[in-house]
Amino acid sequence: MPDYAWPDPQHRTLIGTRVTRVDSPVKVSGQAKYTYDVHRPGMLYGKVLRCPYAHAKVVSIDTSAAEKMPGVKAVHIVQGPGANIHWAGDDIVAVAAVDEPTAEDAIRAIKVKFQQLPHLVSDAEPPKGSAQEEGPLSVDAIDDMLDNQVPANQMVSTIQRDGLVKKASEDELKMLKADGASDAVLEAIRSATIHPEASSKPPSNYQKAAAQTVGDPDKAFAEADVVSEGLYGIPVITHCCLESHGSISEWTDPEHVFTHISTQNVSGIPGQMAEPLKIPATNIRVHQDHIGGGFGSKFSPDRWGIFTAEVSKKAGGKPVRIMLERDTELKVAGARPSAYARVKVAAKKDGTVVAWQSNSWGTGGPGGGGMPPIPYVFTIPNQRQEHTAIRNNIGPARAWRAPNHPQAAVLTMCALDDLAAQLNMDPVEFFGKNLNLTKQRENTYREELVIASELMGWKQKWHPRGQSNADGMARGVGLSFHTWGGRGHASDCDLTIHPDGSVDLKMGTQDLGTGTRTCILMIAADTLGISMDAIQLQIGDTTYPPSGGSGGSTTIGGVSSSTRRAAVDARDALFAKVAPALNVQPDQLECVNGKVSVKGDSSHSLSWKEACSKLGAMPLTVRGKNPDKSKPPDLTNSGVGGVQMAEVEVDTDTGIVKVKKMVAVQDCGLVIDIKTAEGQCYGALIMGISYALFEEKVMDPTTGRMLNADMQFYRLAGLSDIPELVVHMMTGKGYDERGVIGLGEPPVVSPGAVISNAVANAIGVRVPFLPLTPDRVLAALEQKGGA
Repeated sequence: MPDYAWPDPQHRTLIGTRVTRVDSPVKVSGQAKYTYDVHRPGMLYGKVLRCPYAHAKVVSIDTSAAEKMPGVKAVHIVQGPGANIHWAGDDIVAVAAVDEPTAEDAIRAIKVKFQQLPHLVSDAEPPKGSAQEEGPLSVDAIDDMLDNQVPANQMVSTIQRDGLVKKASEDELKMLKADGASDAVLEAIRSATIHPEASSKPPSNYQKAAAQTVGDPDKAFAEADVVSEGLYGIPVITHCCLESHGSISEWTDPEHVFTHISTQNVSGIPGQMAEPLKIPATNIRVHQDHIGGGFGSKFSPDRWGIFTAEVSKKAGGKPVRIMLERDTELKVAGARPSAYARVKVAAKKDGTVVAWQSNSWGTGGPGGGGMPPIPYVFTIPNQRQEHTAIRNNIGPARAWRAPNHPQAAVLTMCALDDLAAQLNMDPVEFFGKNLNLTKQRENTYREELVIASELMGWKQKWHPRGQSNADGMARGVGLSFHTWGGRGHASDCDLTIHPDGSVDLKMGTQDLGTGTRTCILMIAADTLGISMDAIQLQIGDTTYPPSGGSGGSTTIGGVSSSTRRAAVDARDALFAKVAPALNVQPDQLECVNGKVSVKGDSSHSLSWKEACSKLGAMPLTVRGKNPDKSKPPDLTNSGVGGVQMAEVEVDTDTGIVKVKKMVAVQDCGLVIDIKTAEGQCYGALIMGISYALFEEKVMDPTTGRMLNADMQFYRLAGLSDIPELVVHMMTGKGYDERGVIGLGEPPVVSPGAVISNAVANAIGVRVPFLPLTPDRVLAALEQKGGA
């Protein structure tokens, strides 16, 4: 059987080295074409009238004036009279016109009458006794599960168990399909038990979402030597992709659609558009060259992707372009749910953690949201948790790079860090003592903790809380741990070797800007023994073999495995053709440095081009797959760990926090490209600084609207905010053998917790909530002074 296993270090030429991204030249020169850059012949421009209210009912719509305007080619009602709207900015009517000004004029000419309804946009701590038991589901709750990437089988079981408040309408099913609901989920909705009595109860914005007890927490707390209690939280933040959501759709004939879309899921889009458009998925072609960020928010075509195609049909099939404006992107394109908790933790005198108790709450918008996985990383033996989901009108939640893990890290690592401070223990010593609670990741974390401490200079920089304040500047350090899965997704590819020596590889994946193209080429070139530029790679189109969506850190494991299997099979098929010419058996050949040679005798060889000429007139094409149990071993794996540390400087007069240094030590199995892997970590640290210090979706409780839906007041980290960043990848023996594991999510998990812990170490008091803005820092210092 062919040997599909990853080659050992002695037999690698590219895998595990530092290779610059192959798409760098077109990006830095401005030649890379994003969906936003696509301008199809005869293209029309779409605009959307949006609801100005956080909660309302559509009473009437009059589009007659818009329809009569010169240059307006189509008007499409998205949500008509009777529709309930659950957040400000939701889609009501779409228009397509010959240019954007005309489309905007048409929107202004449409008259919509709304009935305003009571709204809630706060995620403050729920009033005592306000939370109701979970009951039958609403369509909004199901949509929220989709946005948070709840597995389909889990959604089906929840729907079957809880039933629905009312029967879902065809329009609602169409919306859920557009948002990514699988056929199994849709069937579960159609066959769900309906509980009409639930709709007669006064609805509550507060739902008991989780309650569980493990061990005997009461006894553990009573017998503990030290108990620490605190309040911690991380707010709602929005997606803020450089390229906003949107698409260009056109009907090439009455039964076929061609769509350019900004997506993380090229191969998966047709299946989500087919039913709403009432055509087979095979009749929908999707194309994307480059994407300006997704981070979990671009898996489905969204409602706007569906009605873009519907508007195109009304306009005679002409291409219609609808891309979200920046303010709309921030308002409606998805947000990371908030999470807050009152936490009590206990330990023995020696630092052994024995108990955890948390009362948590948070919101993901109308669907509420679930409890983060707390306590995080550390499996504390005695636990009690209760979580309240707040269903409000801030807009929909979506998966945001490592869903629920940054929240869990803040709630857990900050609480444990406070416990370490109460014990007067160095956090490195404290966390190190409890690494046995991390189960299978213990050895990895222990190695990473030592390396991170050395890279940070922890022993020289750590001090008991609040004991480093010179001239109003306080310095401190903090640490955190995180984990993730990362097993590769399903992926197919076709690799073709032509008789003239040219090679092409086709795969329906997407490259989110993380180096996916580069890694695919590295693996194929390494396996075939040729240079990367000798291979033509074609991705980003549904005419190519399907590959999974880029989410959950699953891409690199999937595409690398299918590429490796395809390249091995193609290579071995070529060997079978070449072997007679070299008078050896195929298994005695190898591909190295652009030659097909007899193993151990490089003088007995053919050039790559000469070898390929032995194919005859027909090219050789093979299909590589992942997973593929018929071609072992499994080339991907799951489960990683990381340790991060931060050093901060806090101006105690102004409350301004500056991050001075961050260290990330991360494992992800076999690293294909060290350079792009480190780049993932650098980017994650920068994103982490943004959400730790600046990002928050600020809502007006009176109007129910977002107050900072622009790039002036929704602030991200800039160049002056980026400190020294140090990344160390765990590679070599003990790591490479595990196979390829995804890296997109894990390094973004810890920054919020680690920066918060460093600030607490610097100023001697916990700032309870992120972002760590000057007013919150000063308030904490004032409270400390008053105490």
